[in-house]
Amino acid sequence: MSAETHNESPPEPVAVHEPARRGSIILVLLVAAALVGVAVALMTLGRVNAQPYILGILAVLAMVGLFNLFAFAAGIIRFADRNADNPIISRIADHAYDGLAVTDPRGHVVYSNAAYLTLTGATSPQDVRPVERVFIGNPDVSEAVFRLLKAAREGKRQQEEVRIAGTDGGQGRWLRMRVRPLGDVKRAARYAVWSIADITRDRERQEDVFQELQHAIEYLDHAPCGFFSVNPAGEIAYVNATLANWLDHDLAEIGSGGLKLTDIVSGDGASLLTSIVPAPGEVKTEVFDIDLRMRNGKTMPVRLYHKLAFGADGTPGASRTLVISRARDEHSDPQRAAEVQFMRFFDHTPMAIATVDRGGTVVRANARFAKLAQSLGGDGAASKSIFRAVNARDRGLLIAAINQAAEGQGDIAPVEAMLDGTRERWGQFFVTSVERDERETEAAIVYLLETTERRALENQINQSQKMEMVGQLAGGIAHDFNNVLSAIMMANDFLLNAHKPTDPSFQDIMQIKQNATRAATLVRQLLAFSRRQTLRPQVLDLGDALSDLTMLLRRLIGEKVKLDLVHGRDLWPVKVDVSQFEQVIVNLAVNARDAMPDGGTLTVKTGNVSADESAQLSYKGMPVADYVRIDMMDTGTGIPPDIIEKIFEPFFSTKEVGKGTGLGLSTVYGIVKQTGGFVYVDSEAGKGTAFHIFLPRHRPELEAQPEPQAANGAAAEAAKPKPDLTGQGTILLVEDEDGLRSLNARGLRSRGYSVIEAANGVEAIEALAEKDGMVDLVVSDVVMPEMDGPTMLKEMRAKNPNLRIIFVSGYAEDAFEKSLPENQQFAFLPKPFTLAQLVAAVKETMTAS
Repeated sequence: MSAETHNESPPEPVAVHEPARRGSIILVLLVAAALVGVAVALMTLGRVNAQPYILGILAVLAMVGLFNLFAFAAGIIRFADRNADNPIISRIADHAYDGLAVTDPRGHVVYSNAAYLTLTGATSPQDVRPVERVFIGNPDVSEAVFRLLKAAREGKRQQEEVRIAGTDGGQGRWLRMRVRPLGDVKRAARYAVWSIADITRDRERQEDVFQELQHAIEYLDHAPCGFFSVNPAGEIAYVNATLANWLDHDLAEIGSGGLKLTDIVSGDGASLLTSIVPAPGEVKTEVFDIDLRMRNGKTMPVRLYHKLAFGADGTPGASRTLVISRARDEHSDPQRAAEVQFMRFFDHTPMAIATVDRGGTVVRANARFAKLAQSLGGDGAASKSIFRAVNARDRGLLIAAINQAAEGQGDIAPVEAMLDGTRERWGQFFVTSVERDERETEAAIVYLLETTERRALENQINQSQKMEMVGQLAGGIAHDFNNVLSAIMMANDFLLNAHKPTDPSFQDIMQIKQNATRAATLVRQLLAFSRRQTLRPQVLDLGDALSDLTMLLRRLIGEKVKLDLVHGRDLWPVKVDVSQFEQVIVNLAVNARDAMPDGGTLTVKTGNVSADESAQLSYKGMPVADYVRIDMMDTGTGIPPDIIEKIFEPFFSTKEVGKGTGLGLSTVYGIVKQTGGFVYVDSEAGKGTAFHIFLPRHRPELEAQPEPQAANGAAAEAAKPKPDLTGQGTILLVEDEDGLRSLNARGLRSRGYSVIEAANGVEAIEALAEKDGMVDLVVSDVVMPEMDGPTMLKEMRAKNPNLRIIFVSGYAEDAFEKSLPENQQFAFLPKPFTLAQLVAAVKETMTAS
């Protein structure tokens, strides 16, 4: 099998079972001539004499025809394919450049062309051998031949490339061997077609190309400059050895796809490389001065020549980027060092900077501007024109500022404008003019600072301050109104005591009492919003509390609205005022009912929220802690976005006149806040509203166990006998409202007490001194002129530590409790109160040990 065999004249192709075409034609002609001769002979015998012979001949022909039909059905006889005798097709196979051979099911060669004989070293057609016998003694080829034989037996296609060692130290050869079935028919599929091709020259060319490529890569790897390629996904596809050495990265790590562009580019520099505006079918080269980040976190200044090709549809391909280190420039050339320092300052400043022409086209920009432009939209329009970065509503303001700068004006006022994009973002533009000649296109320098977070924080603070101011106003109004209500309710009690139910005016007096009670309820709601009401918190299981409210909620929301309670498992305890918590749930349920006039579903869902889970929530102002969450979701009309921030304000209502006070949600807000919780709302117009309440988890181990409290409630009070509210003793009554003080004193005197009146704390101390401290009880307001209640208590307790005192106020008990010294004991009675409540509190305090 030497190379010289290619120059010898190829032997003739061999076909072991070649059909005798010429003999078949002669045989057919002879049979036809015999039949004609027999017919002529029978005609000479006459009709009668020839009849037996004709019948015999027909019988013989019929038997031959019947035999042929059975032979054809059994496959013994086949019609020859016309293409098999086509000389063009046979010459293609016989004189093919690749060696071809056909083997039968037993592995014998039934056909081979001249090239096959040449490649296998056969000297004559009788010496032809199948592939496995040709290479049976070559260990380098045996495995490949075995796989080919297996594929031939299974009727599959297979290809192998093998190297044949040269004889006597000669040059070896590369052969490509293939095998496939002869055809798809069952009989033909049992035959295998083998082909052998000499691919030595192709292999040599591939090796030459590979060697040249290896040399090119070696030259590129050890070039005095860096080189890298990044794909459109931002992944580093290639880095030469020089750049990898500069950055202290392992080439193997980079080649495995474990490095991204943002891993080697410092700051926002990667945005510059991805900010090139697509140009379909074009190739762009940009120059960037940025810092690359080394593996140890240090940076090195470089200049990039970034080449990027775009497809016909504008899709970018992989980049070709040349990297020139400028680290030496910082030490060798002062001018270049200054340039490097300036570019570092320019690209690493937290403010987006761009130079623009008079039409707003961006001439140059730093990395922060490129990053901001990309975040405003994927089309890159903002990186081409600065006007496209601004919402159309405010675009005119920026255009006017740049025109002023182009005219050379100074002290241009900053422009606060909404940025363009899918979500609301704001920016502040500072525009300055540029000194230029006629050849320069730059007209202004624009500094852009995004103010989205600052505006959001300002709005949040303003909203919080507004709510606080409204709360203070509501609390002040409620306090003053409580004094008026207390006087009305006290006078009303005197009238009720003076009139019998049969009197004509008794019903009018009762109407006054009912309206006063209703007014007191409104005042309590105002105090709840201002977080100045008195709470009586106790440890509560929200699941049990909501279950107890189920019947009440169903009656409130009506039959059209379906109530769905979803209780969380193993709810943590919370510490809340039960009545106030029920008020929160009722108010939200009533609001949900009114938002679903045609019916719907109200879902109340509870669950625990761990500290880790609360950290993942996007609600502002809520610290990380353990909470118990209550969600109340309806399928109603929803809340429009323009009023959702006002829903917790007092007296704000979207209902018709007379159908709401506007205090329902403000009461919810105040109660939840005073409890130490948080309330948030999510709503979408037309789909429904969801209120989310987060109450802090109560941990009993962190506080002392309270003393058992007596059971309260209407049922318990009804079971008790009517108490005796009369008594004896001297009471010092301190109240700055003259009318209310007079009514309270009158009521106490009617129950047998001796009353000393004082308008403020100073008068009270003087009255106590005149009595030498012989006072059994002090009943005092909290907020008074000259001296308030807590200050008065300190003065009195300094002289008489055992002095009993009851504070009455429209504010919450804890609003002034913090201003008292520790361990000061006092009773508290919230305004407004009735005569019965006042004398009951006095009786209870005086009889207490």
